[in-house]
Amino acid sequence: MLTLFSLLTALPAVLALHLLEPELVLPAFSALLFVEAGFAVIAARLLHSPDSADDITLWDLAGGFTLIGCAAAVFGEPDQAALFLTEQGDPRPQSRP
Repeated sequence: MLTLFSLLTALPAVLALHLLEPELVLPAFSALLFVEAGFAVIAARLLHSPDSADDITLWDLAGGFTLIGCAAAVFGEPDQAALFLTEQGDPRPQSRP
């Protein structure tokens, strides 16, 4: 399970590095990690595995994805996140004094 989630994180991150502009990578990576944390929570709720302190559970993965997603959001600047969430094709309106 850990390998599956690692691949699901690494492959889109590598694609984002090549397909997106550099200032959009952190907001996109942050959004990806929050989505993966949601999937890990859903999987943890559906698959009831025995609790053991020795093993990594899906709840641990969800927490890790959330933590790393928050860190990526903090390191990215707010205008980069706004740029990621707005449509890229429309030109920005010029403000008049």
